[in-house]
Amino acid sequence: MQTTRWRWLAVLALALGMLVAAGCGDDDEQAGSAATATTEARTFAAGTTMAKLQDEGEITIGVKFDVPPFGFKNPQSGEVEGFDVDLGKRIADALGVKPKFIEAVSDNRIPFLKDGTADLILSTMTITSERDKEIDFSEPYFVARGRVLVKDDSKIAGVDDLAGKKVCTALGSTYEETLKKQAPKAELRLVDSYSECLELIQNGAVDAISTDDVILTGMIIQDDSLKLVGEPLTTEPYGAGIKEGNDEFQTFVTDVVSEWKQDGGWEAAYQKWIGQFTDEEQDPPTMTLAEALKLN
Repeated sequence: MQTTRWRWLAVLALALGMLVAAGCGDDDEQAGSAATATTEARTFAAGTTMAKLQDEGEITIGVKFDVPPFGFKNPQSGEVEGFDVDLGKRIADALGVKPKFIEAVSDNRIPFLKDGTADLILSTMTITSERDKEIDFSEPYFVARGRVLVKDDSKIAGVDDLAGKKVCTALGSTYEETLKKQAPKAELRLVDSYSECLELIQNGAVDAISTDDVILTGMIIQDDSLKLVGEPLTTEPYGAGIKEGNDEFQTFVTDVVSEWKQDGGWEAAYQKWIGQFTDEEQDPPTMTLAEALKLN
């Protein structure tokens, strides 16, 4: 298992290295479209969060460090990379500031916004009505589906087979409640990060993992003895997390997300981090924030 553990990260690192070798010096045309594009920094009224961040010259963004392809540390360069990271760079570019990426696991994402540890959260966070009571969200920038992951030789065929089985998911994720409802007799193993779930299923400590399909696909690419089973459990629209009541910043972030989806930046990031490894095509989400809040 150890030989396959970092396969996904190694593939991504190799792909990124090939892009650099092929002439990524033209940032505007290649890497730029997926991450920072050619967005010109805007001017904002004094006293707004955007003006404050411009004065500081930096925006602190919470992302996952162990969830390829959305946020992970490249084992070769040590840099944080992924789909969420590219969106963070695009937002920082629109402000004309540097992005500072910090690790935000499922259970501390909302506390980080509340206590000011992070200015923004881009950490595979599903938009839900419960979370919306504590923080604000941008419009959805990605839509995942909830699935179940098991070993190839497992007899588990879907959520109905999880009774009496040990199932791993992350503390603070939507799956803690989803599994309690859809698999009430499953034995939940709640951990801080999904990389822990991967280790647990590899060593036989759990029978299954449940989370978003794109996260689970990243695990399969790391370890091809794993497989997805059953029908989708949920629809999971990801949104950028913003401190509650910061309406101007919410509008700014949503505008950047919307532009990213419309000008080709989203498609470039999707193909770079997801499409080329899964051979699946996907369009930018058209779901509104109001529609997303009705789902969960």
